[in-house]
Amino acid sequence: MLVPKLVTTLRTYDRAQLVADLTAGVIVGIVALPLAIAFAIASGVTPERGLYTAIIAGGIISALGGSRVQIGGPTGAFVVLVYGVVQTYGVDGLTIATIMAGLLLIGFGLGRLGAAIKFIPFPVVTGFTSGIGLILIVQQVRDLLGLRLSSAPPDFIERIGVYAKHLNTVNWEAATLSLGTLIVLHLWPRVSHKIPAPFVALILTTVLVRLLHLPVETIGTRFGEIQAGFPHLALPAVSLAEGRQLVRPALAIAALGAVESLLSAVVADGMIGGRHRSNMELVAQGVANVVAPLFGGIPATGAIARTATNVKSGGRTPVAGIVHAVTLLVITLFFGRLAALIPLATLAAIVAWVAYRMADWPVFRSELTAPRSDALVMVTTFLLTVLVDLTTGIGVGMVLASFLFMKRMAEVTNVRVVSDEFQEPRPGADQSGAIYRRRVPKGVEVYEINGPFFFGAAEKFKDTLSEVSRKPLVLIVRMRNVPAIDSTALHALQDLVRRTRRDKTLVYLSDVHAQPLVALQHSDLLDEIGEQCVFGNIDDALAAARRQLGLPPEEPATPMRS
Repeated sequence: MLVPKLVTTLRTYDRAQLVADLTAGVIVGIVALPLAIAFAIASGVTPERGLYTAIIAGGIISALGGSRVQIGGPTGAFVVLVYGVVQTYGVDGLTIATIMAGLLLIGFGLGRLGAAIKFIPFPVVTGFTSGIGLILIVQQVRDLLGLRLSSAPPDFIERIGVYAKHLNTVNWEAATLSLGTLIVLHLWPRVSHKIPAPFVALILTTVLVRLLHLPVETIGTRFGEIQAGFPHLALPAVSLAEGRQLVRPALAIAALGAVESLLSAVVADGMIGGRHRSNMELVAQGVANVVAPLFGGIPATGAIARTATNVKSGGRTPVAGIVHAVTLLVITLFFGRLAALIPLATLAAIVAWVAYRMADWPVFRSELTAPRSDALVMVTTFLLTVLVDLTTGIGVGMVLASFLFMKRMAEVTNVRVVSDEFQEPRPGADQSGAIYRRRVPKGVEVYEINGPFFFGAAEKFKDTLSEVSRKPLVLIVRMRNVPAIDSTALHALQDLVRRTRRDKTLVYLSDVHAQPLVALQHSDLLDEIGEQCVFGNIDDALAAARRQLGLPPEEPATPMRS
């Protein structure tokens, strides 16, 4: 249903909820301030772009989104991707790629793909989030230690090598400030949950640097004065050739934005006992990523940490998210220039802290003890994300997970000969459709397929039937346990019909369900095998086989006594 949650929640809105949403929105706005600035700097753009993203995209996501409590804005998951795009294509290239990604997200939502995106395997999600977390932590080493380094290469291994060569330039005041920030982030929640730890760390370290005149780099010394004011509409200048090159980054931004936003929405549902509208959420994310870049923003998505803060602070409707955006706007307009005093070591420590928690290393370690195939998918995704790039990591991880899924499904499906089992006496009456005590005429073989009959199981089907030593006059393929069939399996059946015809064997199909029957009717196989050779149950197939062999009809068997 493409109806924003804001429309639904306002129908029963009351004053008590308004007060709760106002309180939660202000708290989340304060939490978002240092994160928006930190993520922007880590992404390779100016600080105000992070604030513009949190204000514009955050407000749109709350107003149009499909979640009651989702908070949108720049996130740590995007930093690695955005940094790479900026280094390769510049800020204008990032703007175009983000707009293209927004249009893709809108298409995902209108195409009702929200439910499908949530099916990304857990090992893939764990692998790429852990990879992003590690890259993000390594990216902050320069500012964490205050290294005298103008720039660092984007490649993970090369970056570590450059850091190692410049370890003799460590600024111990900056390193001490980073350590102090991490201590505050760790210990402050034990003191109070109402005042956010990142905000406390930012205020304390900024005041400390100002009072003691510590020789550390600040936002102002690196970027100059922050442009605190309303963002202006600016259209980027990118050629058509450059636009083609941005398709791949746009796909990566769209995919990551979709996964991250829906993952955050699912977590929020668990916290409030709600249910989000995934397709509406994708549309909202898309609109936000189309509009925000036109005003200087960077990619935005649902932020799990800020969403959790919103819930814990009492926010229960999208009004809290809108208030969070307004709070940031007020701070930017009236106090934005003071942000130039914030030390970069503090922001680097905040980003590193968020990255560590985002990676969720305990989950990563536990997943290593999962089935070997799942651990392989996770480790492969992790390594490719770190050593190559995020797009490759997710792509290869998904392909590998898909192949392993197909392998497992093929193992579930089996093909076996059941002719000899039909006449074995079994206790009790036949309640399941099994064919105990039915007589299989000489010259007839019955095979049964159990499980979905798709391309993963087609080879198993061929191998099993190729082992038939005797050449029956009639071969019955029973499909009572086949819920679905695909074109590869249909071709395997067609190949069976043509091959057995050379041996003068007639193929019958029995117990065909609805989906396989429809697939048969839309294929050439039905014309080749003949409608008269497809039966609704095994009794009809056996009776037809007896007629084909010129045998008298079978007399009804006496029911067994239980």
